[in-house]
Amino acid sequence: MTTPSENTPPPIPSIPLTAENASTIAGETSIGGLVRDATAHVSTLLRAEVELAKAEVTHEVKRGLKGSVFFILALVVLSFSLFFFFMFVAELIAVWLPVWAGYLIVFGLMIGITVLLGLLGYRKMKTLRAPTRTIESAKETVAVLRRRDDQDDTP
Repeated sequence: MTTPSENTPPPIPSIPLTAENASTIAGETSIGGLVRDATAHVSTLLRAEVELAKAEVTHEVKRGLKGSVFFILALVVLSFSLFFFFMFVAELIAVWLPVWAGYLIVFGLMIGITVLLGLLGYRKMKTLRAPTRTIESAKETVAVLRRRDDQDDTP
């Protein structure tokens, strides 16, 4: 048995399009039965489409996570390397100033950069907004469905 490649999505379980008790003789089926069967088929088809989309997205997210592990490892190595770079800068400053002053200057630079990046991140986060179009669309859908349900209930 062959194993699926990493680039191919996993197999999707199939959803049957016909009910087990569906009538096989076309002449015995009434209009109501045909409408019921068509509704069931559309519902099944929509569920199958959602399952397919969910499986594809899940597969792509897993592939993306596997790839992002290498970026995370690279950032970890970079963060450890920065420690040695800052020590180098402090020792370089210590050529002209006392050693404690070199380390204090590097520490001050690191704190300043941290504050600057924190403020930039805060400003970006402050500009985030709720998905207003999606919320409005959902409200409209609920209103239409309620109206339709109210119309169906009236005799």
